[in-house]
Amino acid sequence: MPTISKKGQLMPQSPIRKLVPYAEQAEKMGKSIYYLNIGQPDIKTPKIALQAVKDSTIDVLAYSRSEGSEAYRQKIASYYLNHDIQVKHDDIIVTTGGSEALLFAFGSIMDVDDEIIIPEPFYANYNGFSTASGVKVVPVISKIEDNFALPPIEAFEKLITPKTKAILICNPGNPTGYLYSKEEIKKLSEIVKKHDLFLIADEVYREFAYDGNTHYSVMQEAGLEEHAIMIDSVSKRYSMCGARIGCLVSKNKTVIATALKFAQARLSPPTLAQIASEAALETPQSYFDAVIEEYVDRRNTLISELQKIDGVKVAKPKGAFYCIAELPVKNSDDFAQWLLEHFSIDNETIMVAPAGGFYSTPGVGINQIRIAYVLNKESLIRAVKILREALKVYKD
Repeated sequence: MPTISKKGQLMPQSPIRKLVPYAEQAEKMGKSIYYLNIGQPDIKTPKIALQAVKDSTIDVLAYSRSEGSEAYRQKIASYYLNHDIQVKHDDIIVTTGGSEALLFAFGSIMDVDDEIIIPEPFYANYNGFSTASGVKVVPVISKIEDNFALPPIEAFEKLITPKTKAILICNPGNPTGYLYSKEEIKKLSEIVKKHDLFLIADEVYREFAYDGNTHYSVMQEAGLEEHAIMIDSVSKRYSMCGARIGCLVSKNKTVIATALKFAQARLSPPTLAQIASEAALETPQSYFDAVIEEYVDRRNTLISELQKIDGVKVAKPKGAFYCIAELPVKNSDDFAQWLLEHFSIDNETIMVAPAGGFYSTPGVGINQIRIAYVLNKESLIRAVKILREALKVYKD
């Protein structure tokens, strides 16, 4: 029998999606499920984006340029300028989601067995992208007790080796909701300049900063022009996860030229989705104001309800729409599966994402879960009630 590649065998399952078969079986048994496991907002996509596709008069759905249409990239550059980020359209490569932008970044700056330092917990697919690229993740642990703040710079320096090529952050963070301060970005800036590394910042949740805090981009930091690579996406900003449009942004011309070769190899990003994404840039600020107000309300509700449960520890997010909760269980994978297979209240249960998959250090985070507060307040209150009752009867 032909064998599967070692890379394929090492490819991790998504902690966000691996429980889907159990959820499907639960639904077949008549259970209703509150999906807290995936960052799929229930916020409506801006009508202007959907209407642009409906109004399209395209006769032939052709390839776009490999780097994305020039008109769209010009408008993206204008959008960034409104956020005090000065880049040109040729500093931007449009990608098939932020995921492809990360793969292009990894392929452009790292070789097999090179190393990338990432504060953990981190977006689970960073493990998958690293495996696919043959790159080693070197984690630096941030802790729930510190609200997942940036670890001391000394912790990063201890991990740097001749194989280290980059530091990767998600700001605001998935799965923690942590928002890096301007001071923390400056600290990272100093370390990547000192050791001649790249600083990759996944900034897809830029709009979602709470409590009067503002987002500070790596692209705003002077002196990082040759070091900074920004990853972005329309998925969360405009509730357009299915569009699969993102971008890679860098003022480093060699990085852009190299990433373009990867872009050419996959031909082009999807044309209709670019039309929708270009139109979405006309979305008024009032849309974001309302969305942020809604998410702050949901966050406050979720955190308040979780804090009422004995034995549960939770970090308060400053951005995005996720939080990490530590549960009084030994293994959250087993608990999450048990919720779907064996527990319900009035035939309702919940689906959560076990947080162990958001770490690369074995054994860390195995009693934690990630919750995406992408449901309305009433649903979140009901979901936490189910969690509270489940913890009362669950046996490790």
